[in-house]
Amino acid sequence: MTETLLPTGSQLRHDGGLLGQALARRLGEVSQPRPGIVLLAADTSDAGSELVAGARAEAAPAWLSVIAELDRVVIGPLVRPGVPGCDHCLAARRAGARADAAEDAALHAAYGARLTGSVSPLLTPLAADLAASLTLRRLTAERPAERSTGHPTGQHAEQRPAAPTVTVLRLADLQLTRHAFLPDPHCPHCGTLPEDSRADAVIPRVARPKPAPAVLRVRDLRAETAELEARFADDETGVIKGLQTRGLHTLPFAEAKVGPPESVDGGYGRALDFRTAKVTAIAEALERLGGGRPGGHRTAVRASYRELTAQDPAGVLDPASVGGHEPHRYQQPGFPFQPYHPELVMPWVWGYSLTRERPVLVPESLAYYRLGRHTPGTRPFVSEISNGCALGGCVEEAALYGLLELAERDAFLLTWYARLPAPALDLHTARDRRIGLLADRIRERTGYRVEVFDVTGAEGIPSFWAAAVDARPLTTHRPAVLCAGGSGLDPERGVFGALHELVTAIEAYQLIYPQRRADAARMREDAEQVRLMDDHALLHCDPIAARRLDFLLTPDGQPPRERGNLRDLADRYTWPRHTDLRADLDELVSRFAATGLEAIVVDQSTPIHTAAGLSCVKTLVPGLLPMTFGHHLRRITGLDRVRTAPHTLGHTDRPLTPEEVNPHPHPFP
Repeated sequence: MTETLLPTGSQLRHDGGLLGQALARRLGEVSQPRPGIVLLAADTSDAGSELVAGARAEAAPAWLSVIAELDRVVIGPLVRPGVPGCDHCLAARRAGARADAAEDAALHAAYGARLTGSVSPLLTPLAADLAASLTLRRLTAERPAERSTGHPTGQHAEQRPAAPTVTVLRLADLQLTRHAFLPDPHCPHCGTLPEDSRADAVIPRVARPKPAPAVLRVRDLRAETAELEARFADDETGVIKGLQTRGLHTLPFAEAKVGPPESVDGGYGRALDFRTAKVTAIAEALERLGGGRPGGHRTAVRASYRELTAQDPAGVLDPASVGGHEPHRYQQPGFPFQPYHPELVMPWVWGYSLTRERPVLVPESLAYYRLGRHTPGTRPFVSEISNGCALGGCVEEAALYGLLELAERDAFLLTWYARLPAPALDLHTARDRRIGLLADRIRERTGYRVEVFDVTGAEGIPSFWAAAVDARPLTTHRPAVLCAGGSGLDPERGVFGALHELVTAIEAYQLIYPQRRADAARMREDAEQVRLMDDHALLHCDPIAARRLDFLLTPDGQPPRERGNLRDLADRYTWPRHTDLRADLDELVSRFAATGLEAIVVDQSTPIHTAAGLSCVKTLVPGLLPMTFGHHLRRITGLDRVRTAPHTLGHTDRPLTPEEVNPHPHPFP
């Protein structure tokens, strides 16, 4: 390696290649480059990694790298030890965002140093000189306060440092692009996650004024779509990639992917307009980003339930209250979960009981659902998914929508497991005429008749089951029945949400089922074949398996003889009109409390969320039926609700026996 001392006190370290030589020439022509910054220039990735490692080991005050790869030169980031946003963060973001990341990794695995240690034939003296010129411009233009003043997204964002940036020079055509990237809170070099604590879990009572009493958001993210896209979406360095809208659907559709290592999921949005669909997809992707593992705090408590309750009996969620898998499952070879007992030692995170207004400890594996991806060998006691996770403009807003999702899923599962009858609704009686028109459009575009049933539980939180019934049942290649759920403080909003979800299921399984008809038939005969999320809906595409829904749908597949007036539900499920969102949340929590249920919130927000003034949460209501996917993972053991609720709701004259509980896999998509 070569080191060049500059008159100003800066240093240039390089591998003797084209980039280093070009920078040395350019720097010799500059009278006042930025002092105190070490420039690192390398014509190969391996040489660049060696230079960066050396600068980090020597605790250089700051360095700016210029490193050539096979098809590009990457200029930046400007790294200052202790300031979030380093080269390691950049590498993680690029690995997750780039569309060719998997192919790039495969090439490197196959050829190793033959790629990373060889100079690209596309790196010419002209390209090197251009890269040197760009580096020099950045070196002289940046100010010491470059990342001490921020450019927050929208008026609600915190005043945080501006995101670090890199410049990419494409060697094939010398095209230039500039990319911002967000620091990785888990970075081993610059990540600064604070220790999780009781004090940080408290949700203080503050006013959350709404734009109008009927609005259930503190701000309209649609007005910030462009800013959110600019902050989060970038196919080179963004936390969101592949953001796109599509028009060849029943409704405007948008997709936003979250790359590894945080998630293999993404966000999807369907709405009546493309802007709403896009911001919905972004919001769901950001929700996925927060739910996989702790990204705002570092888990600090590891103990057993018995040990913790000895210190604070009322300050710990009882793991036995959330429902377990069937006992024999834990004995099966390869089952990834271990049976719970009070002496089982596990990690815990701090949450907040909205019911009792106090911090409580929650098993980490209930608060985050992808821990196994980041901590191999982890064996939680139950399977947990994104059930109850939500994003909002404040923690109260996110909690409200998380609790609504829990109510929706519980109502759906309770209806299924207990085979409860439910009144059908006449969608054309809605005050919002778009509901009936949407049902008509679904039938016109897809050939499916839409039925919506009121499955609201004892808590009085409006919840709905939507079903798409094939109006052309003589065709064997079409799904027979598809289902979805929805909930909302306003019944019509809940129905609207269910219809949006139903559209997604119809369009997806019209493509999937013809290719997997044989799989669906096998699942019908053997429930153990239902292993993944997609399998549940696929099973009920089979016309014979679809007959298991006869308790809800008419056995002959004809429309219900009677349908209720949707407008009447607004009077039946009256919701007080508030100007403060916290009052709406209090009302929702009180309805759970009236039936003996406690509402708990775990704040999953990371610096990525708070930089945009957003909150991400996981809500839990121990005792509700949890949604699971894979028939072997159903979680109803220890939950009396599945047997007692039918009697409480007046559908039966006694609680169900265990043998009367529906043994088949549920149809939730």
